[in-house]
Order: sequence, then structure tokens, then C-alpha cells
Amino acid sequence: MFHGDLPYSSKDILKKLETMDEENIIGAGGFGTVYKLAMDDGNVFALKRIVKTNEGLDRFFDRELEILGSVKHRYLVNLRGYCNSPSSKLLIYDYLQGGSLDEVLHEKSEQLDWDARINIILGAAKGLSYLHHDCSPRIIHRDIKSSNILLDGSFEARVSDFGLAKLLEDEESHITTIVAGTFGYLAPEYMQFGRATEKTDVYSFGVLVLEILSGKRPTDASFIEKGLNIVGWLNFLAGENREREIVDLNCEGVHTETLDALLSLAKQCVSSLPEERPTMHRVVQMLESDVVTPCPSDFYDSE
Repeated sequence: MFHGDLPYSSKDILKKLETMDEENIIGAGGFGTVYKLAMDDGNVFALKRIVKTNEGLDRFFDRELEILGSVKHRYLVNLRGYCNSPSSKLLIYDYLQGGSLDEVLHEKSEQLDWDARINIILGAAKGLSYLHHDCSPRIIHRDIKSSNILLDGSFEARVSDFGLAKLLEDEESHITTIVAGTFGYLAPEYMQFGRATEKTDVYSFGVLVLEILSGKRPTDASFIEKGLNIVGWLNFLAGENREREIVDLNCEGVHTETLDALLSLAKQCVSSLPEERPTMHRVVQMLESDVVTPCPSDFYDSE
């Protein structure tokens, strides 16, 4: 049975799924494949087909998805519905035509300018702050990375896949279930002990900020050959008072004062000590006061 706010039945959705092929695939991850789902009425969605689950998933799948489906926010990719059958576990989300931040940063020739990057950082921060501070129960994302930040046609950022890591991972093998591309984002205490908190999300957000500023993935080959990741690279540059060199040379319109503010914020977020990291609510406050103050105060307000 299909659950959600869309006017389709499970039969309608499964029928569409049967006609899909590789041309319809818009993403793939550790838990399944994402398809572009075009319904007969012209509406388009993103359909995630779950293929990897833990043994106890069926016991609480519906309950958890009901909670996630109730979470709506301007800076989140909204879950519109789900289908839980013996043969398929399907999640249907709003479709965002801009694709993922990972694709835009690393795979497309057109570069994001400075203002676009700042706007994306702020949008991602607001989405994550909402999950941490305004949801009941609060939601720890556990998998903040550029491929989980999606962009609409105006390059507004939205956080996607919130709640899925907790729902689908095997808690006893938390590291082995994480796809390789995620490791550069993980806080050291999560790598060591496997306990996710708001502060492990904050660390991942700090890594994301560095990725957006530099245009380099956290485990870029240029870091690896030096025995570093992006956080280690920042610390190396900071030790030589060369932090500004982290910025992407292809980025147009860089403003040094806002760059300095963002680097200061990122360093706080990726502190090795969780208690020294700010909350995401505080991150949004710092971004709005130190980075985007030239903008009208109501420009970025949440809906």
C-alpha cells in the first residue's frame, strides 16, 4: 500500500517502476537506486528503491517513515510518500532539477560563483538546524555530504536523506555499512565509537563548508598523497598562515572578509573536541551575522 499525500496507488507507482531502465537513474548510494519518476499527470518525483536493509527494518519501517514524512521545511527535500511491500521498499521525494551539490561542484564545467556558494552553505545550515532544533523528535542526519545536498533550479540548497542512515544501517557494523565516499565527512569520535550526535553532524557540515569553498572532495587525491584529508589540509595551511589558499581558484567574486568568516566557522565545526563545536542554531546565527549581512533580513527566512 502507498502511504503519503500523493494521488497515486502502489499499483500506479510499481507499474511505472517496471518501465524504468538505466536512463531513468539519477543517483545511486549504499542503500539503493534513485530514479526520476514521471507520472502520467506530468508531475515528476525522485523515487528511491531500497535494496539494502537491516534485519529488523520491517518492524518499524512504517512508523519511522510516518515521522520522516511529517517533516516539512523549505531547506529539506520532502518525503512525499512510501510503499512498503514484501518485494519493494520505495520512497518518493520531491524532484529537484538542479541535481546534487556533488555533481555541480565536481562534475559540471559551469562553476558556482561566490554568492551561490554562500547561499548553498546557508540553506544547508538552515535545513540541518531545523532537524536538530525544531523537529520532535529531533533528527540526527548521520550522513551529511555533498551528494545529500540537492539543488533546485535556482540553486537553493535542500538537505536530503535525513533519517535514512538510522533507519537502514546495522548499528553493530556502523562503519562497514558506510559507502567509501562518506569517510572524509565523519567526525573522529564517530569513526572511533560509532555514536552519532548533533555534534557529529556539525563536524560533517564543517567538512561540507570546506568542500564548497575549495571545490575539492574531502578525500581528494591531492590530499591523500600528502597523508591528509581536507581538514588536515586546512590545519596545515592555518599553521603557515595561508588559510585563504584553500579557496577554489575557479570561483568568481570571492570576498575576503566573508571567506575569513567562513574559514573561522568551518574550523570551529571541525574541532576534534565535540564540545568545542557550535550548535547548528549557532552556525546559522553566525552565517547570518558575519557572512550574509548585506542581504535583506527577510531574504533567507524559512517558510
